[in-house]
Parts: sequence; structure tokens; C-alpha cells
Amino acid sequence: MVPQDSSSGAALNKQEEFVLRTLEERDIRFVRLWFTDVLGYLKSVAIAPPELENAFAEGIGFDGSAIEGFARGTESDMLAKPDPSTFSVLPWRTAKPGAARIFCDIVLPDGTPSPSDPRNVLKRVLKRAADLGFTCYTHPEIEFFLFKEAPVPGVKPIPIDSGGYFDQTPAALGHDFRRQAITLLEATGVSVEFSHHEGAPGQQEIDLRYADALSTADNIMTFRHIIKEVALDQGVFASFMPKPFTEFPGSGMHTHFSLFKGEANAFYEAGREDQLSDVARSFIAGVITHAPELVAVTNQWVNSYKRLHGGGEAPARINWGKENRDALIRIPMYKPKKENSTRIEFRAPDSACNPYLAFAVTIAAGLRGIERGYKLEKGSNTALPRDLNEAISAMEKSELVREILGEHVFEYFLRNKRAEWEDYRRQVTAYELDRYLPVL
Repeated sequence: MVPQDSSSGAALNKQEEFVLRTLEERDIRFVRLWFTDVLGYLKSVAIAPPELENAFAEGIGFDGSAIEGFARGTESDMLAKPDPSTFSVLPWRTAKPGAARIFCDIVLPDGTPSPSDPRNVLKRVLKRAADLGFTCYTHPEIEFFLFKEAPVPGVKPIPIDSGGYFDQTPAALGHDFRRQAITLLEATGVSVEFSHHEGAPGQQEIDLRYADALSTADNIMTFRHIIKEVALDQGVFASFMPKPFTEFPGSGMHTHFSLFKGEANAFYEAGREDQLSDVARSFIAGVITHAPELVAVTNQWVNSYKRLHGGGEAPARINWGKENRDALIRIPMYKPKKENSTRIEFRAPDSACNPYLAFAVTIAAGLRGIERGYKLEKGSNTALPRDLNEAISAMEKSELVREILGEHVFEYFLRNKRAEWEDYRRQVTAYELDRYLPVL
């Protein structure tokens, strides 16, 4: 196994003891080990509490070749090692005995981190940031839709309401959905800043509080699962699909980024324009410069580009600014003189991305800008890739994204996305049938 220094090992053992004690005190009989595949789907295996102590020490073996992007058949043996700091009781499993969950890191049989584990990809980038003296904090604004029923092929989904931005809709519509969801999120340890109805019918937004980037990615995976659970409980259907309607805005996940050095915000410099330091400007320049290469990861589905280029303040062009809310990177100016509020808002990601990989490539691009002293210019205002095919073509040429994802994840991701594009390209759409069938 990978050796640990004595101080970190002692802390880890203490946390493990806390988890094992809590299982007994809370009558927890099912422990769900969670991890994420390369495409961002949540995976889970349940173990009995007596197995957890051994899982902490040695991991739980599984067939990696059966998980999207993890391994080929000849190198399939992998281990899921629970991270005790992510332990939480599942509050919607109220019947006794109870259930809990723990996120896992995926390791190879020799104990080294798996190169195909998205959580490990992000941890590698965060280590690079730490080597430069930075801690990265993130704050996502997560949008999604609520529909009256589960999707039926060929049938347009029906939103649960006709509300708009910040509308106070009747409680019966959605059965007080956000209240129940936030209650469960907070009980699971996911802190919520605020929530409201978004601009489209049935569209909701819930914003998570600032946290370090790894915790935020774990929280997003927990968030999506809880939203689906609450929807199921209330007899409605929740979807993070980026653009379910042609005529309404899509669902983004605008994410705020900041770098701290100790207690000091490295993005802040009093007296500078917009209070932005050189570190912040080079970080923005890095994301702007590499945006065409990384957008295939932050917007990974065919449907993602219907949102980006479908209006509704979506960031279709590579630019930055303060007032323009369709900018790719916006500088929030709610509290311009407050040091800890200085940050950037990256508006490209949608709420259906793999948050570990999306954060990894975004932070890496910003760090590249800092390391190489990129200068922040006005912005090219050129268009982002217009579809998934353009995005993967740009990603394929990217030395940065290849380095950050690692060869295995990079090649798998490209293969999967090419296959998705080819499958989509062959489809005869409802648009074609409606437009051409009556007249041709």
C-alpha cells in the first residue's frame, strides 16, 4: 500500500474509529460505497458494517472492466478504498436499520491510485495547486428541471409549473420540492446557500456553499442523487439534461472559482481594477486560452451544445466581463471591496457534467495561466465549439487536457464521445420529419 506519514495516518485512524463507532450507535446496517465512472455516473456497492474496517485497510475488490472507462479486461482488478472523511448517514433511509454512504478512491492491487478514477484526476490537479501554495474553492449554481412524469419516447415532457425567474409558485406545484431537497442535503452534510425558481417553466436552481474543489465535486454527486430521490418520492421526475426545450433556456452549472494562500484570497488585490490580482488575471487568461480544448469535458453531451448556442444568456463565445451575463467568464461585483468575495464565475459547465473532470481541466487551465504568466487581454470573442464534434476535435489536439486527464481517461473519453456523435448524426429527428415529410 502507499505509505502515509505518521501524523496523517493517526488522523485517518481517528476518523475511521469515529465512522465505526457511529455505525454502531446509529444502528447502521448498510454502508454504501460510492464512486464515479468516467462519464460521471454514480456507482455504488453495499457492504455490511463488519466489513468496513477491512475496507478501510485493504479496499473492496471489483471488476474495473465492467465500469465505463475504468479498465480493459486484461487489467480489470481494482479496489474501492473508502475515504472516511466523506462518511454520512443517508437521511432519506429513515426506517431502521439505517444506511450510510462513503465516497471511495479507486486503487490498483499494488495500492497506487487508479489513473482512470475521476476523483484521482481531480486530486492530482489539486496537488499541483497545493505545490504552488494554493487551495482552490468552488461554488456551483446547479440548475435542473422538474417534470410531471418520467420521460416517454417521442412525447414532449411537461414541466410541473409555468413559473419564471424567482417566481413564488404555489406549494402544491412540486410539493414543496426545494424545501424537502434542501432539508435532506443539509442532513447529509451538503450545505446550501440559497434556492429559487429559474427562468424556464419547471426549472429550479439550488446553489451550494463554497467548499474546497474535491468536497464540492463529492457534494454535486450527492446533490444529483438526492434530487432524483426526492423527485421519485414526490411522484415527479427530475432531469439535469442541459437543454430539454427549444424555446426555453437550458440548465447550466455556473461555477465560482477562487484560489487562497492560507487565509488570504490570492485573487484579491486592493486598488487594482475590479480588485483582481495578477494571479486572478492569469487564471482567467488560462481558462479563456484553453476553453475550446476543455469544453468537451465541461459540456460532454450532444445536447450540451443546444444550451450553449441556444440563447438564454448561455455563454456561446469566448469572452469575459462584469455586466454581460452571457460572458464565458464573469467577474461578480455584488461586494466588490470584500476580499473573500473576489472570485470568477465560469459559466460554461452544465449540470450534467462529470464534476471531478470538469473541475480538473478548468483549474488546470487556470494554473497553466499562472505558471506561464498569461496576460489577460480583452478576449477574442470567438465562438465556443458549436457542437460535440467540434469540441472533441479541439480536445483531441490538446496537450493540456491529455496531460490532466491522463492517457487512459483521455483516450476513453474521446472514443466514447465520438461514438455518441456518430450515433446522434445518424438519427432522423422530429424537426426533419415535421419540416420535410409534408412537402417533399
